[in-house]
Amino acid sequence: MEKTYAVIGLGVFGRKVCEVLTAKGADVIALDNTAEQVNRVKDIVSQAILLDSTDEEALAEASLDSVDAAIVAIGDNIEAGILTTALLKQLGIQYIIARAVNKIHYQVLKKIGADEIINIEEDQGMRTALNLIAPSVMEKVQLSREIILSELYLPQPYIGSSVKEIDFESNFKIRLTALRRTLNQMDAEGLGVRKEVLLFPGEEDKLEEGDILILVGEEGNIDAFQKSGVQS
Repeated sequence: MEKTYAVIGLGVFGRKVCEVLTAKGADVIALDNTAEQVNRVKDIVSQAILLDSTDEEALAEASLDSVDAAIVAIGDNIEAGILTTALLKQLGIQYIIARAVNKIHYQVLKKIGADEIINIEEDQGMRTALNLIAPSVMEKVQLSREIILSELYLPQPYIGSSVKEIDFESNFKIRLTALRRTLNQMDAEGLGVRKEVLLFPGEEDKLEEGDILILVGEEGNIDAFQKSGVQS
């Protein structure tokens, strides 16, 4: 059964959310108080509505009570984002994801009942700093207060080692869930092409140079694994 999402605020972030959700087969109701923004997405979403989401009556008439989740993508107008989130909560929306632009905004959204809060600027700042400090780390995603998912290049000393030899769980208390590997292949015309594949290695499989490991565990333990490779 297809899920239905409401996206409120159709700036760059909101439009991208609409595009991705639609591409994944979801029904999307897009809302904004600017006709220009609504017109930009009307051909890619199930329904595009021009309204002021801070108007309680107008929002109630949009009939959003059956959506699976609402994404409040309003950025610059902090007051509008907070009020919209509060009104959606009042309407009984099952799950509300809201965008915050600073720490105070985040705290207010949390207090009024947002289920998930995204701080794009803070997340991007973290990624930028992380890439400067640890260029071998591709990505970090917080899964819970203590557990992260991290993508990092296989450290040089472990090239050619098997999963069993490294023994991620016993030695580092982390788990290798999968890896991304680039393969050199030939196309139908005999030309070389590079293709990235997702692999789920077994205990005896050897790791290769350039492999990107997808690891889950406490951040300190993943950092310890990375440093063990640097120090070896």
